[in-house]
Amino acid sequence: MTNGRESERRRSSSRQDAAEERLSAPEAMRSAIEQLTELLGRAPESVSALKPTDEGWEAQVEVLELERIPQTTSVMAAYRVALDPAGKLLAYERGRRYTRAQVDRGNR
Repeated sequence: MTNGRESERRRSSSRQDAAEERLSAPEAMRSAIEQLTELLGRAPESVSALKPTDEGWEAQVEVLELERIPQTTSVMAAYRVALDPAGKLLAYERGRRYTRAQVDRGNR
C-alpha cells in the first residue's frame, strides 16, 4: 500500500514528464501546418493564433480555399486546430470564410 507522499510524487512526476513532452510554440506551429496540409491537400498561408491549452495546443490557421483573379477576391478560410502536447492533430474545424481583401473590424 502506498502512502500519500508516494502518490503525490508520482502525480508530480507525471506532470513533469508531460511538461517535458510538450512541444515549443514554434514546433507546435510547424506541426499544425504540416498535418493540416496533409489533410486538406493545400498548404496554409499562416498561423494567426497559437495558445497552449490543458489538452495541448490550439491554433488558428489561415488557408487559401479558392484562388481568384485578382488575388484580393480569393477565398480564404480560418481553421481551428487542436493538437495534443506532443503536436499530434486531435481535431480541426473550418470556421469563417472570407475574401483575402476583407479586413476584420476591431472592437471599437
